[in-house]
Amino acid sequence: MQLFLLLLLLAALSPPATSHYSSSTSSPSSSSVSEWRPARATYYAATNPRDLVGGACGYGDLVKSGYGMSTVGLSETLFERGQICGACFELRCVDDLRWCIPGTSIIVTATNFCAPNYGFDPDGGGHCNPPNKHFVLPIEAFEKIAIWKAGNMPVQYRRINCRKEGSIRFTVDGGGIFISVLITNVAGSGDISAVKIKGSRTGWLPMGRNWGQNWHINADLKNQALSFEVTSSDKSTVTAYNVAPRNWDYGQTFEGKQFETP
Repeated sequence: MQLFLLLLLLAALSPPATSHYSSSTSSPSSSSVSEWRPARATYYAATNPRDLVGGACGYGDLVKSGYGMSTVGLSETLFERGQICGACFELRCVDDLRWCIPGTSIIVTATNFCAPNYGFDPDGGGHCNPPNKHFVLPIEAFEKIAIWKAGNMPVQYRRINCRKEGSIRFTVDGGGIFISVLITNVAGSGDISAVKIKGSRTGWLPMGRNWGQNWHINADLKNQALSFEVTSSDKSTVTAYNVAPRNWDYGQTFEGKQFETP
């Protein structure tokens, strides 16, 4: 009986239990910065100004689009058929004390595709063949982390949030009822998974991915102000109302709301 009373007294004096479950809104998702992973990287030298134009993501002139030399082409294993266009990566040189520049890393945006060459084995010249994870950098970016003589060098990479200056840009092209919109300068996860467009006299209309970050729709939206709803790969969504005025025309670029980055 005395033991029972003692246990009751201890229970009454003990502090209440504290929950160790964390709130689902307490911290950003771990996908915003991924872990370091192994890959390899090579470089190219843009000896012709046309080398800075085009690319499998459809960004056109990379300098005018705001990407400059902080860009990268991805091997087939990483490229995800263009869905990853606009994503940002941090790269650092590893395992080669002869060529690595210690303590350095670079941040680049995915703007192009490195096509596989099946005339070579993945380990014998087919750098971008599956299952290789390979990055092709402008030499200006490559030389920030390694000496150019390194050639095909081992690196580590990780996905990070993109930080961009200014707003998301929408370049409207096409003709007639065919509307194509190139979306650039996207912060946050950087890559886009879905786009909707709205005229001032319509509801929200889903657009289809044409290629890279070019999105298209067949709809008569002339003489209507255009709004856009953009969803990124991490399921974040921004809605930019009345981005283009009623008198918009093909070939023009407009700016809208940007994703917030922590």
